[in-house]
Amino acid sequence: MSNLLVIPSIDIKDGKTVRIVQGIPELNCSAYGDDPVEMAMIWRAENSKTIHIVDFDAAHEHSHKNFEIVKKICESVIIPVEYGGGIKNLDDAKEVFDLGVFRIIIGSLAFENESEFLRIISEFGIQKVAAAIDVIDDKVIIRGRSVKTNINVIDYAQHLESLGVCRVIVTDVKTNGMMSGPNINLSNKVAEGTNLKVTLSGGVGGYNDLFKIQNERNEKIDSVIIGRALYENKFPCQKIWRVAESGIFN
Repeated sequence: MSNLLVIPSIDIKDGKTVRIVQGIPELNCSAYGDDPVEMAMIWRAENSKTIHIVDFDAAHEHSHKNFEIVKKICESVIIPVEYGGGIKNLDDAKEVFDLGVFRIIIGSLAFENESEFLRIISEFGIQKVAAAIDVIDDKVIIRGRSVKTNINVIDYAQHLESLGVCRVIVTDVKTNGMMSGPNINLSNKVAEGTNLKVTLSGGVGGYNDLFKIQNERNEKIDSVIIGRALYENKFPCQKIWRVAESGIFN
């Protein structure tokens, strides 16, 4: 089985790096650096291969006030940057790609406006567009993790696959930022029920959780997004990537 790619998340609100707990951004966290650009450079220096950005102002208010920061991040690191938050149409997607991001993550739009989602895929190609599936109790939630639907996560994942999607980011919102352990079963169900590549997000609390994911994951789960546990030094950052890349997880 291939190595697991560890992806640091930089969550931005009001121009600052924030801590996310169950989908809710918390400001004024002393353990977190205020400057998202500086954090991106730190993760790059720690040998990260990709950075994941969530723009909460864009997601909740359709605000572009963090765009200059995102652009600076893309200019400051030489690794791919993926971006999620508030992409509502093709014009939004174009504007975000112009910032220099490698891939966009689309959540609510894929659920609520399928035709526009397909326009974006047609314009940029499926390798440049991933779908976010946020989940509470096996049901899909949308609109910045504020609206719960009655759609089962597997049914939705299969529908996304039928649209041509090849990668999904699966987040168990209840574990997100709790550092209580990842919901591997949820991501495994998506991987087993589809041919999608899956990025697991939410709940990683330390080094042992990475071993657990590696040992229990379906082979289509090839990456994991980690936020709070990295910022709060729950494991030595350098060691994460060194171990993952040396194949010790295999």
